[in-house]
Amino acid sequence: MQACCGFRGGRASWQSFPMKSGKRKERNCFRQFLLASACAGASVAHGGGMQTLDVVEVSASDAQDLVGVASAASEGNVTARQLENRPLLRPAEVLEVVPGLIVSQHSGDGKANQYYLRGFNLDHGTDFATSLLGMPVNMPTHAHGQGYSDLQFLIPELVDSMQYRKGPYAAEVGDFASAGSAAIEYARKLDQDFVDLSVGSHGYRRALLVGSPAVGDGHLLYALEWAGNNGPWSMPEDLDKLNGLLRYSQGTRANGWSVAAMAYTAKWASTDQVPLRAVEAGLISRYGNLDPSDGGRTHRYSLSGEWSRKDERGWLRGNVYAMDYGLNLWSNFTYCTLGCNPGPGDQFEQEDRRQVYGFNVAQTWYGDWLARGADFTLGLQSRLDDIGKLGLYATTARQRWGTVAQDRVRERSISLYAESQIQWLDWLRSSVGWRKDFYTFDVSADTPANSGKADASIGCPKLSLIFGPWSKTEYYLNMGYGFHSNDARGITVKTNPDFRDPGFGTPVAGSTPLVRTKGYEVGVRSALIPGLQTSLSLWRLDIASELVFSGDAGTTEPSFPSKRTGIEWANYWMPNPATIVDADLSISKARYTRVDDSVPGDDVPGAIRKVASVGVSYDAGGKWSGGARLRYFGPRPLIEDDSVRSKSSTLVNLRGSYRIDARLKLSLDVLNAFNRRVSDIDYYYSSQLSGESAAVNDIHTHPAEPRTFRLSLRVGF
Repeated sequence: MQACCGFRGGRASWQSFPMKSGKRKERNCFRQFLLASACAGASVAHGGGMQTLDVVEVSASDAQDLVGVASAASEGNVTARQLENRPLLRPAEVLEVVPGLIVSQHSGDGKANQYYLRGFNLDHGTDFATSLLGMPVNMPTHAHGQGYSDLQFLIPELVDSMQYRKGPYAAEVGDFASAGSAAIEYARKLDQDFVDLSVGSHGYRRALLVGSPAVGDGHLLYALEWAGNNGPWSMPEDLDKLNGLLRYSQGTRANGWSVAAMAYTAKWASTDQVPLRAVEAGLISRYGNLDPSDGGRTHRYSLSGEWSRKDERGWLRGNVYAMDYGLNLWSNFTYCTLGCNPGPGDQFEQEDRRQVYGFNVAQTWYGDWLARGADFTLGLQSRLDDIGKLGLYATTARQRWGTVAQDRVRERSISLYAESQIQWLDWLRSSVGWRKDFYTFDVSADTPANSGKADASIGCPKLSLIFGPWSKTEYYLNMGYGFHSNDARGITVKTNPDFRDPGFGTPVAGSTPLVRTKGYEVGVRSALIPGLQTSLSLWRLDIASELVFSGDAGTTEPSFPSKRTGIEWANYWMPNPATIVDADLSISKARYTRVDDSVPGDDVPGAIRKVASVGVSYDAGGKWSGGARLRYFGPRPLIEDDSVRSKSSTLVNLRGSYRIDARLKLSLDVLNAFNRRVSDIDYYYSSQLSGESAAVNDIHTHPAEPRTFRLSLRVGF
């Protein structure tokens, strides 16, 4: 019996599969084994005597060819090397290594970014699930928006790998993962401890200290980051961010354990999106604002642990986590509909205070079925969000003058999943999965009629068929059901609690707790050309209820069902060991499948249509290294009949680095190198300026930052 590798739940595993054709397939399997080892580490069974081989460790830079390993054309693994020379304006832009994903901002640097992918304006993270060290980042029933995913605490220099998936095809991921998901891992140890000191345009300052000394039988990874920034805004942003990490680990991800403590705090003043008419009339500058008291403060503290044991019989892994999270956010998107001078204005405060507890555990068994390779995985996941305060207040200059709602929410979930992969033939394998999620919602509202409890559950089958490889090319058929949860307050609500709304006190209908999604995909992945990996996928995603941004409420609200279709083409090329080139193109279409007379068309507002990017990085280990990236962000409809659209944007970011010696490196980033005057984000809704007699429909825009320079000195020790 020859050995051949398989891929389970997005993680590589080694199993005994029969092979019939001798050395050519043996070499292919060994190549696949190296790739699988880079993803997860492995122990193998080989030959009739079940001889156990040692784990083979492969550097992450080698783990690019997923032919024979992946379960879909649209999934991938990102390595630290791919990020090393990538110029970044914001920490969350590491997610832009996911082909077709855009990260932008419509507020201050302490607020979660905006995300776009597969025909979605994902707002602050709805329908794209992110995790770090096994801890979920998305926040359900969040004060500012369902699935709020704040990655401002991410330290890009520590990212060791990122596994991404698109579509609802993997049983391992559930809520918020219909468009995709990304699981980010930090390194356990570093090649060199260092201090990184950075200064830049618009008052940017950053200091980062990281190290990973050996302690006992493991390593203690530590990091301390401080950052400040004013930005190009007429009102300085005055960002003050403090971020820390302690992580002790022993062994490897496949056979080892770690514990981690993280702490992050930030405060800032924000320049939110502003009406285009105010800029065109000269009332404010391009980087001006209409309410100088907007801004926020936030914190995130966490303690987590993870462990893994893997041998020729199976793989047991799990993690536990506890988080304390808080946010106070002051925003004013409509300005003066309640009156200004005199009048209080429209500013509001959103407050979130919660503790989050959870665990994940999974067991995979390896074996043979009909003398062919197979594995079977059972997993259990649970999460509790104990939200002590979820408030929405009317404010003026950050002073509260009215309470719209102040609720306490306990939201629990428990999820069971099973998944199996079978190698039916040399050229055919399958992945079949089932996921069942159970939710309970308990809302104690300050408006008694809106208090209540609800239970919901949903089952999601998954199926993937993989054909090949033939000539280093593999073909995929994927189908799966997924879901996203809705805000618990919207599930139990019975009367309108907003005294600012003309409908205050009138009956309202609650939303569906769990909204089903359904995805299909056909794809191909090829490594036929040496050094080049390319993938192409055609996909469709149906959603029973869309979540869209509401400007006057500052949050997301359930809307009509929708359908999205698209095509993605991603390429990764290493023409030589020192150079990496990547290029991708995504085209999508989003439409409501059912609307009523209140909307003029069936376009989904804000839905992304075209994204393209090209990047190159170079590092031969000599004095010079660097990278360059071009990103095209296509136009979006801003209203259902597509009569109002955002403009496209093209940005170029550059990085150049010079190694002075083995311990000193100087880097220069030039962001928006051609100083393009484009928007980071556009919305279309009604607002009222001071002096206007009524609200006016208008584009509200947040400009991309102008050309920005950042100089960094890294000192190793």
